[in-house]
Amino acid sequence: MYLPSLFILPLLFISSQAGVLDFCVADLSLPNGPAGYSCKTPAKVTENDFVYHGLATAGNTTNIIKAAVTPAFDAQFPGVNGLGVSIARVDLAAGGVIPFHTHPGASEILVVIQGTIYAGFISSFDNVVYLKTLNKGDVMVFPQGLLHFQVNSGKIPAIGFVSFGSSNPGLQITDFAFFKNDLPTEVLADTTFLDIEQIKKLKGVLGGTN
Repeated sequence: MYLPSLFILPLLFISSQAGVLDFCVADLSLPNGPAGYSCKTPAKVTENDFVYHGLATAGNTTNIIKAAVTPAFDAQFPGVNGLGVSIARVDLAAGGVIPFHTHPGASEILVVIQGTIYAGFISSFDNVVYLKTLNKGDVMVFPQGLLHFQVNSGKIPAIGFVSFGSSNPGLQITDFAFFKNDLPTEVLADTTFLDIEQIKKLKGVLGGTN
């Protein structure tokens, strides 16, 4: 009676591992979906799929927020597809800011490489504010889905690297969601308590209409 179980257990273990892939390098020729990209054919995978060189160069901070984010998500770095990790470089010129935003798909960890960054997030429900000035070598975590921001509070350019618990954490910038589209001004006035002239000014700055 014991012989069948001795043979069955190893077979069950092997069977459970048969459908497990070591990785799923993104096939960027196919569309991205809710579960990420489809896997590239294993025979076409090379070591280059697992290496990304794009974070060595500073991003262009000559813009309205004086900041740049250079992502290494699945669309740029196919090797992270399906692994639940990704990274990005953050460059903040003096006075630069990453406005309030959320990542619906992942938590974020920021490590400061250069300069000083004032960062914070707001909890849900009670709307408790957590703020901290971060210096070189400091690390801060931003829980998934919560509004958060980063500001260069120093006099020199600040650099940070942010890692995420997803190959594509998603992004929604609050200012852009309100003022960089065709959401009617009257709706914004009713729901934000801002006056219409201020809303039109913000829409004009950010490219919104209506």
